[in-house]
Amino acid sequence: MKPRKILVIEDDRDIARLVELHLHDLGYDVQLAHDGVSGLKHALSTPYNLIILDLMLPGIEGLEVCRNLRAKPNYTPILMLTAKSTELDRVLGLEVGADDYLTKPFSIRELLARVKALFRRIEALESQSAQSTQKTIRAGDLAIDVEKRTVTLCGKPVDLTAKEFDLLLQFAQHPGRAYTRSQLLDLVWGYTHEGYEHTVNSHINRLRAKIERDPAHPQYVLTVWGIGYRFYEEQVEG
Repeated sequence: MKPRKILVIEDDRDIARLVELHLHDLGYDVQLAHDGVSGLKHALSTPYNLIILDLMLPGIEGLEVCRNLRAKPNYTPILMLTAKSTELDRVLGLEVGADDYLTKPFSIRELLARVKALFRRIEALESQSAQSTQKTIRAGDLAIDVEKRTVTLCGKPVDLTAKEFDLLLQFAQHPGRAYTRSQLLDLVWGYTHEGYEHTVNSHINRLRAKIERDPAHPQYVLTVWGIGYRFYEEQVEG
């Protein structure tokens, strides 16, 4: 089995080299790029299993690199690194398609845990997709194309980030099941971390804003008081 290929796009060469060494120790094949232009070129010309992308880059900033990659048909998971700690910066990264983010300064141990969690999540999704015979999941006016990873509401496309889609798919494949925030973190993000449950709340809020006619009175993603959330239960498979 070939080692997974990871592209690290980071302009701080000391950080990039440190990340490279530790990823190599875990058996990954690592390529480095130190600016947005060369990083995007590498990402578009070579298939990678994961891209670790700094937000602040010379040439082309990380957000624009992410936008360019998400405009292409081939999907590669992206872990975004940022020295900025404001919620707006984190939300922007997730909105343009990053799968996860890590704020600098970060510990190498946490970075490696995030990388492993992303790969576990990818493996679970691939296994789930291979075993599932569902091509489209329909709930009310909502249609989820499992293979194409697209969503429509009343026939109109809904633009979801990667994690918003994964979260919606997890719900839709198990209608009526109540999930705690901790369970959703484990199932959708691949890790359970105390203090990260706000990540679930913010994703639920953004998902509702995109698929609910009235986010304050949701039809699809419902709150289960004292527990967490569950999905609209009347479902027809297509």
